[in-house]
Amino acid sequence: MKLVKNISKTIALLAIVFGCANNTEFTKEEDLSELNDLQEEIELLIDSGTCSENSDCDYIAFGSKACGGPKAYLVFSTSIDVTLLQQKVATYNALENAYNQKWGIISDCMYLLPPTSVACVSGKCVGIYK
Repeated sequence: MKLVKNISKTIALLAIVFGCANNTEFTKEEDLSELNDLQEEIELLIDSGTCSENSDCDYIAFGSKACGGPKAYLVFSTSIDVTLLQQKVATYNALENAYNQKWGIISDCMYLLPPTSVACVSGKCVGIYK
Protein backbone atom coordinates (compact mmCIF):
# COMPACT_ATOMS: atom_id res chain seq x y z
CA MET A 1 0.00 0.00 0.00
CA LYS A 2 2.89 2.33 0.80
CA LEU A 3 4.28 1.73 -2.71
CA VAL A 4 0.95 2.69 -4.29
CA LYS A 5 0.92 5.93 -2.27
CA ASN A 6 4.50 6.75 -3.31
CA ILE A 7 3.80 6.05 -6.96
CA SER A 8 0.58 8.08 -6.77
CA LYS A 9 2.47 11.00 -5.25
CA THR A 10 5.11 10.79 -7.98
CA ILE A 11 2.50 10.77 -10.73
CA ALA A 12 0.61 13.66 -9.11
CA LEU A 13 3.83 15.67 -8.84
CA LEU A 14 4.64 15.00 -12.49
CA ALA A 15 1.12 16.05 -13.51
CA ILE A 16 1.57 19.33 -11.66
CA VAL A 17 5.00 19.93 -13.17
CA PHE A 18 3.89 19.16 -16.73
CA GLY A 19 0.52 20.84 -16.30
CA CYS A 20 1.84 24.21 -15.18
CA ALA A 21 2.42 26.90 -17.75
CA ASN A 22 6.13 27.45 -17.83
CA ASN A 23 8.17 30.04 -19.66
CA THR A 24 11.08 27.60 -19.76
CA GLU A 25 10.25 25.04 -22.43
CA PHE A 26 12.78 22.27 -22.73
CA THR A 27 14.03 21.17 -26.11
CA LYS A 28 13.60 17.61 -27.28
CA GLU A 29 17.31 17.00 -26.59
CA GLU A 30 17.02 18.35 -23.03
CA ASP A 31 13.98 16.17 -22.35
CA LEU A 32 15.82 13.14 -23.75
CA SER A 33 18.88 13.96 -21.66
CA GLU A 34 16.72 14.00 -18.52
CA LEU A 35 15.36 10.56 -19.43
CA ASN A 36 18.85 9.23 -20.14
CA ASP A 37 20.18 10.56 -16.82
CA LEU A 38 17.36 8.90 -14.89
CA GLN A 39 17.84 5.65 -16.81
CA GLU A 40 21.53 5.71 -15.88
CA GLU A 41 20.61 6.17 -12.19
CA ILE A 42 18.25 3.20 -12.42
CA GLU A 43 20.86 1.02 -14.11
CA LEU A 44 23.50 1.93 -11.52
CA LEU A 45 21.08 1.06 -8.71
CA ILE A 46 20.31 -2.30 -10.31
CA ASP A 47 24.00 -3.01 -10.98
CA SER A 48 24.77 -2.51 -7.28
CA GLY A 49 22.71 -5.56 -6.33
CA THR A 50 23.92 -9.11 -5.85
CA CYS A 51 22.16 -12.41 -5.38
CA SER A 52 22.93 -15.83 -3.98
CA GLU A 53 19.75 -17.64 -5.00
CA ASN A 54 16.89 -17.29 -7.48
CA SER A 55 14.50 -16.01 -4.82
CA ASP A 56 16.72 -12.90 -4.49
CA CYS A 57 15.65 -11.80 -7.99
CA ASP A 58 12.63 -9.98 -9.39
CA TYR A 59 11.71 -7.83 -12.40
CA ILE A 60 9.89 -4.59 -13.14
CA ALA A 61 8.27 -3.10 -16.26
CA PHE A 62 10.39 -0.23 -17.59
CA GLY A 63 9.68 2.57 -20.00
CA SER A 64 6.67 3.59 -21.98
CA LYS A 65 6.16 2.74 -25.63
CA ALA A 66 4.25 5.34 -27.60
CA CYS A 67 1.59 2.72 -28.38
CA GLY A 68 1.40 1.75 -24.71
CA GLY A 69 3.03 -0.84 -22.55
CA PRO A 70 6.59 -1.13 -21.30
CA LYS A 71 9.60 -1.02 -23.62
CA ALA A 72 11.60 -3.48 -21.46
CA TYR A 73 11.65 -5.44 -18.25
CA LEU A 74 14.48 -4.82 -15.81
CA VAL A 75 15.69 -7.76 -13.74
CA PHE A 76 17.14 -6.85 -10.36
CA SER A 77 18.28 -8.23 -7.03
CA THR A 78 16.08 -7.56 -4.03
CA SER A 79 19.28 -6.74 -2.09
CA ILE A 80 18.95 -3.16 -3.40
CA ASP A 81 16.52 -0.51 -2.15
CA VAL A 82 13.51 -1.90 -4.04
CA THR A 83 11.20 0.95 -3.01
CA LEU A 84 13.67 3.50 -4.40
CA LEU A 85 13.92 1.49 -7.63
CA GLN A 86 10.13 1.37 -7.94
CA GLN A 87 9.87 5.13 -7.40
CA LYS A 88 12.59 5.89 -9.96
CA VAL A 89 11.04 3.54 -12.51
CA ALA A 90 7.56 5.02 -11.96
CA THR A 91 9.00 8.49 -12.47
CA TYR A 92 10.88 7.38 -15.58
CA ASN A 93 7.79 5.71 -17.03
CA ALA A 94 5.66 8.82 -16.48
CA LEU A 95 8.35 11.11 -17.91
CA GLU A 96 8.80 8.92 -20.98
CA ASN A 97 5.05 8.80 -21.53
CA ALA A 98 4.94 12.62 -21.37
CA TYR A 99 7.96 12.83 -23.69
CA ASN A 100 6.26 10.54 -26.23
CA GLN A 101 3.11 12.69 -26.20
CA LYS A 102 4.93 16.03 -26.23
CA TRP A 103 7.19 15.15 -29.16
CA GLY A 104 4.83 12.88 -31.12
CA ILE A 105 7.10 9.87 -30.75
CA ILE A 106 6.07 6.69 -32.54
CA SER A 107 7.07 3.13 -31.74
CA ASP A 108 6.29 -0.41 -32.71
CA CYS A 109 3.12 -1.64 -31.08
CA MET A 110 4.41 -5.11 -30.32
CA TYR A 111 3.43 -6.38 -26.90
CA LEU A 112 6.51 -7.19 -24.84
CA LEU A 113 6.26 -10.22 -22.59
CA PRO A 114 7.89 -10.25 -19.17
CA PRO A 115 10.49 -12.89 -18.37
CA THR A 116 8.96 -16.30 -17.67
CA SER A 117 11.26 -16.52 -14.64
CA VAL A 118 14.32 -14.93 -13.08
CA ALA A 119 17.50 -16.63 -11.92
CA CYS A 120 20.66 -15.85 -10.00
CA VAL A 121 23.68 -16.56 -12.21
CA SER A 122 27.17 -15.86 -10.88
CA GLY A 123 25.83 -13.39 -8.32
CA LYS A 124 23.70 -11.41 -10.79
CA CYS A 125 20.00 -11.68 -11.58
CA VAL A 126 19.01 -12.51 -15.13
CA GLY A 127 15.68 -12.90 -16.90
CA ILE A 128 14.74 -16.22 -18.43
CA TYR A 129 12.64 -16.04 -21.61
CA LYS A 130 11.18 -19.31 -22.90
